[in-house]
Amino acid sequence: MTGGRGGGLLVAGTTSDAGKSVVTAGICRWLVRKGLKVAPFKGQNMSLNSFVTREGAEIGRAQAMQAQAARVEPTALMNPVLLKPGGDRSSQVVLMGKPVGEMSAKGFFGGSGGSSPGKALRGGRRKELFEPVMACLEELRSTYDAVICEGAGSPAEINLRRTDIVNMGVARAARLPVVVVGDIDRGGVFAQFFGTTALLSPEDQSLVAGYLVNKFRGDVSLLEPGLDMLYGLTGRRTFGVLPYAHGLGIDEEDGLRVSLRGTVRESVVAPPVGADVLRVAVCAVPLMSNFTDVDALAAEPGVVVRFVDRPEELVDADLVVVPGTRGTVKALAWLRERGLADALARRAAEGRPVLGICGGFQALGERIEDEVESKAGVVDGLGLLPVRVRFGVEKTLARPVGEALGERVEGYEIHHGVADVRGGESFLDGCRVGSVWGTHWHGSLESDGFRRAFLREVAAAAGRRFVPAPDTSFGALREEQLDRLGDLIEEHADTDALLRLIEEGAPAGLPFVPPGAP
Repeated sequence: MTGGRGGGLLVAGTTSDAGKSVVTAGICRWLVRKGLKVAPFKGQNMSLNSFVTREGAEIGRAQAMQAQAARVEPTALMNPVLLKPGGDRSSQVVLMGKPVGEMSAKGFFGGSGGSSPGKALRGGRRKELFEPVMACLEELRSTYDAVICEGAGSPAEINLRRTDIVNMGVARAARLPVVVVGDIDRGGVFAQFFGTTALLSPEDQSLVAGYLVNKFRGDVSLLEPGLDMLYGLTGRRTFGVLPYAHGLGIDEEDGLRVSLRGTVRESVVAPPVGADVLRVAVCAVPLMSNFTDVDALAAEPGVVVRFVDRPEELVDADLVVVPGTRGTVKALAWLRERGLADALARRAAEGRPVLGICGGFQALGERIEDEVESKAGVVDGLGLLPVRVRFGVEKTLARPVGEALGERVEGYEIHHGVADVRGGESFLDGCRVGSVWGTHWHGSLESDGFRRAFLREVAAAAGRRFVPAPDTSFGALREEQLDRLGDLIEEHADTDALLRLIEEGAPAGLPFVPPGAP
C-alpha cells in the first residue's frame, strides 16, 4: 500500500448467497480494527434492499452495512451501479445514486450503445459503464489504505464475461487478487471451487489466489484432506474455513424469496420482559424491498417476526406489517388475490394493529395514480388510510429526522409515490387512523425510544402483556454483529496471508487449470 494507491482484494463467490457480503464486511471490520482506513466497493449490485447516503444517493444496503463495518460513512462511490428489479426481465438502473431509467435484462447486458453512461443505458451496453465504475474504485483507492471489493453471483458466468463490470473485469483492470468464497452448507463446494477456476481464462486465473470455505459445521480436520487435494488440482490454497454462524441478522443483498413463507427473521434469542410475547406477521409481497425494516423488531426480546402469505396466518398476529415494494400496484393485486386484503380490512375494523411502510403505506391508502412504475393508471387502494398517492418521475431520496409518539425518529426515504394525506393523525409524514399506521420512512424502527413506544401501543391495542426491554440498543446489537464477522475472519482465516494479498497482489506463477474459458 504505497505510492498513494491503496491495496485491494476482490471477494468473489461460487454462487449467489455464498457469503460474499458478510465475508467482505468481516474483512473490513478486521482491517479497521488493525488501524487501517478501509472502504467497501461493489461495482454493480442487484438488490431491492437499498439505503440512502447522507448526500442523498441510493446504494445497496449490503454496501452501507460494509461501510459501517469499516467505520466509514457510505457514499455512492462504494456502489456506482445498482439494479432494482421490477419484474423477472427488467430493472431500474441507479447510476451514482440516482435513477436513470428502466431496462430489460437483454437491453442492459447486450445491444449497441455510445460511450457515455447515458448512451450506454439507452443502447444497452453494460460494458460502457465500466469506465465510471473503475473511476469510482480508483478514487477510493487513492483515499483509503485498502478497498475490499465484493463480486456478484459467480466470476465464471461465461455468458456475461465480455461485459463484466463487477467480477474479473474489475479484478483484471485494477490488478486485484481474488479470493473465491464457497458455501459448504449447500454441498459440492470442492466442485464449485474447481469448476469456477477452470472456467476462467488464463489471464483471469492468474489473479485467483485461492479460496475461503464458508458456513462449515463439524470438525475441520475431516475437511483438510479435501483441501489438500484441491490444492493439488488447482495449485491454490484455502485461506480459511469459516464456521456456520447463527443469528447474525446482517443486511442481505437480495429480497426474501416468497417460497420462504413462514421464515422467522433471525434475531437475538431472549425471553420476553413481560408476561407475553408479541407476534409480528410481515406480508411477503412481490418485489419486497427493504424487508430489513423489521430487523429492529426481531432484535427485541420477546418479539417473534415471521414472513407470511396466507390470511389465516394473520389471525394470531399482534402486528401485521405491509412492507416496502418495488411494485405497489402488483403488491395490491397480490394482497387481494391471496385474501390478505380482506384480512387486513377486518383487522382495521377490529382495531388490531397494522403498519404500512413505503409501498405498504401506499397500498393502505384510498387511491393510487401510477403512470410511472406499473403504468396502470388509477387503481383503488385498500382504503384503510385517508391517503391518495400519485407516482412521479422523480424519485424521493432523503434522510428525514422527526418526532413520533414523543420520541425522536430518524429514517430514510426511497420512493416515486407522492402521498396526499387527507386526514388522520400525523405520523412520520404519513398518518395514523386508530391502530393503522402508515409512513414512507424506512429504518424508523431502528430509533430505540420510538420503537419501544410503538411496541407499547401495539401491545395495548392487541391486549398483550408485552413489555419492551428497557435497554435494547439496535445500534449496539449491529456493532456486536459486525464484530462477530471480524472475529470470524481473525480467528478462522489466515489473516497474514490475506494481508499480503491486499498489499502485494496475487502471487506470481499460479498454475493454469484447464480447460479455461471457452
